[in-house]
Amino acid sequence: MEPQPDHSLRPALEALAERDADIARAYAAHGLPPVRRSDPGFAGLIRMIAGQQVSIQSARAIVERLEAACCPLEAASFLALDDAAIRAVGFSRPKLRYGRALAEAIVGGSLDLAALPHMSDDAVAAALIEVPGIGRWTAEVYLLFALGRPDVWPAGDLAVVKAAQKLKDLPERPSDAEMRSLGEAWRPHRSAAARFLWHYYRHGGVALGRGK
Repeated sequence: MEPQPDHSLRPALEALAERDADIARAYAAHGLPPVRRSDPGFAGLIRMIAGQQVSIQSARAIVERLEAACCPLEAASFLALDDAAIRAVGFSRPKLRYGRALAEAIVGGSLDLAALPHMSDDAVAAALIEVPGIGRWTAEVYLLFALGRPDVWPAGDLAVVKAAQKLKDLPERPSDAEMRSLGEAWRPHRSAAARFLWHYYRHGGVALGRGK
């Protein structure tokens, strides 16, 4: 089944297109990004950990096996699995360690998932990054797709960087400082800009291995 366009992004992308001719051109060519959501809480976070540094297809297979082995997909259920069972679904040793650290933080109360929706973006990121295995990128993805925050800017994401390079016709891959400066021009719709750049990366002929 074809992914459905995310019409909730239309107002933000139209506002961005009015201010940025490059976004206007690319948006006219490629349209809205597809709907994408992540479950809040342990289930969403453990799926993100499972998907780190593997292909989309591999991540999907690992998550399917995890969901079959750990039902319901909750912190306490995950902790009830032994190491062999977690390794069998495709978790590496580091991911097993990260998954257990996340589950223990939730069960032990050091990570209060119920409080996250009521916290600022920076406070959510800081709370998540305290958990081993959750870095800035995972925290930003959680803010974007699980909490639906409107102004998150994953400036270090390689696909976003490469898409921004092509969009702006830059001779070199933009630095972190340049990416953050670019994002400033897109406030308060940086989440929509990031979603569109991921979409542009997939459909706009952007290559990770080329300079341009």
